[in-house]
Amino acid sequence: MQACDKQNSSESTAKDNATMSTSVENSVSNKESLNTKFPQNVYFGDTHNHSGNSFDVYLFGTPNSTPDIAYRYAKGEQVINPATGTEWQINTPLDFLVVADHSELMGTMPRLYAGEKLLSETKSGKVLIEIGGSGTEEDLLQVYNVLNYAASNLPNEANLAAKDLYTDLHSGNKRQLSWEQYIDATESHNEPGKFTTLIGWEWSSTPNGANLHRVVFTPQNGEVAKKFIPYSSLESIDPEDLWQWLDNTSEKLGADFVVIPHNPNLSLGMMFPITKFNGEAIDADYAKKRMYWERSVEATQIKGDSEAHPALSPNDEFADFETYSFALTPDGIIAKPDKADYVRSALKRGLELKSKIGVNPYKVGMVGSTDSHTGIAAVEENNFAGKGQHDAKPEIRSHATGIGSSKGWDMGAAGYTGVWATENTREALVAAFQRKEVYTTTGPRISLRFFGGFDFNKKDENAKNLAAIGYQKGVPMGGDISNAQGKAASFLAAVMKDPNGANLDRMQIVKGWVDSDGNAHERIYDLAVSGSRTINIDGRAMEAVGNTVDLTTGKYTNTIGSAQLTVAWVDPDFDASVDAFYYIRALEIPTPRYSLLDAIKLGINWQDTNHPATIQERVYSSPIWYTH
Repeated sequence: MQACDKQNSSESTAKDNATMSTSVENSVSNKESLNTKFPQNVYFGDTHNHSGNSFDVYLFGTPNSTPDIAYRYAKGEQVINPATGTEWQINTPLDFLVVADHSELMGTMPRLYAGEKLLSETKSGKVLIEIGGSGTEEDLLQVYNVLNYAASNLPNEANLAAKDLYTDLHSGNKRQLSWEQYIDATESHNEPGKFTTLIGWEWSSTPNGANLHRVVFTPQNGEVAKKFIPYSSLESIDPEDLWQWLDNTSEKLGADFVVIPHNPNLSLGMMFPITKFNGEAIDADYAKKRMYWERSVEATQIKGDSEAHPALSPNDEFADFETYSFALTPDGIIAKPDKADYVRSALKRGLELKSKIGVNPYKVGMVGSTDSHTGIAAVEENNFAGKGQHDAKPEIRSHATGIGSSKGWDMGAAGYTGVWATENTREALVAAFQRKEVYTTTGPRISLRFFGGFDFNKKDENAKNLAAIGYQKGVPMGGDISNAQGKAASFLAAVMKDPNGANLDRMQIVKGWVDSDGNAHERIYDLAVSGSRTINIDGRAMEAVGNTVDLTTGKYTNTIGSAQLTVAWVDPDFDASVDAFYYIRALEIPTPRYSLLDAIKLGINWQDTNHPATIQERVYSSPIWYTH
């Protein structure tokens, strides 16, 4: 969600630009000035993108979407948007991309309708060709409905069952050709040091409409990846079976994998549960296995933000951000928020479970991605391509998107992942994901550093080499601190605005902890605010930052806010006897939501979109954990 267009970005003052230039060199990014081994570069990318190899993308009316288009768009090339047929180009190229197509029936739809005999002469193939033979959007959508119901073992007019689909279109070597073609495309676009492609897929378990999907990717090359076929929910819908497959494949091939649960806000209380998928209580073995594989979670994407929910965090005035509650059930019910659906609640639940079983199963970092179903990773507010065919253009966003009763404007333009890595290569990026030195951005390229320890002080805020001080005195985001030795936990954090985006409103730290009875709590502290505002004795800002957005033009100015916020902070309520987590949330000043820009373009009242005219884009760091 880039906050402003090129015209608006030029309104940053020369003073702001000079400040940012100095900040990049001396504190946050440190890309060239330090001769050290710690990560000096932040890279931005999308870990969750789909092409026409995903059966739903193909059948939702975007059959011409390809991995090649996705990679070229992310690299900054001008492409033809498969959903609109018009030219699109990203405002700022990405550094890396994972095209993670659904492993279920991967690539079989385009090959089926091209007449490949291996697929078309099966029972399921013949039925689906007859239903979708004309190739119209209506017919392809009917095919999708048949597949969706059949995969769920529900009655459907084609009289197909999950076993039919599995045998006819999925099992054996049915997906081999598509997988190898995808790998070849991914390899051809990988440019180490410049643009990184990672081979991956999506395991799409959806029991009773609950989103338990996981994105899986590997740093290994195509030669290794061609030795396996991606595990899918048609093999099993139980996450523990996925982890076992990863164990087996890793041991057999020496391959590494990153597994990211995505979009937990639609999990219907199942993503971060207190019981296993089979109903048994979570134990230490489960927790260890889960944390071995699933070290981060997707905290924001097009289908809503999953950091927090106002019903679960009622004292957080910023929790109601891009809230999306339309479940993936056929009837599109409105999902009631559950503690298992949101990351902050999951982090708290993890502390509670650790107090009972000795291991924290939800010690996760935070990432962001798009979940684009067109291949176009476009989430700038002034350049939003929507999720799929049904919401790709402003003039059709008032219509249903295909997810229950939701409309196009219900989607959010988000997000990307920021990765602190030593270089832009598969190996270095995956190493950063494994140590959780990653963070979520709802779109803007905001730089964020976060360190925890016991010796940070106010002098560190002005250090010429802030990152060097951070690594010397503590651990970065995703790390652990312990052994307080009579000292309170202290933190060093810095955020710098997107060079082409909006100024910053504030930087906050979100703290969660368990009391002596094992019950979790949370509290938010404003660490730094822009302008002349003050922070009260309770650690909260006394007033809002203001709003410069012109609702008639959709433009704003950077006459409020700050280009950078840096702070060293000591927890005033630190209790060395209880476990806790801390993460940074930093907010931009208000900027126009894409729905306002759509309304202006369409000549309608922005209130008719049923969404706010402005939003405050943000970043979330991965947490730092204190263990007593």
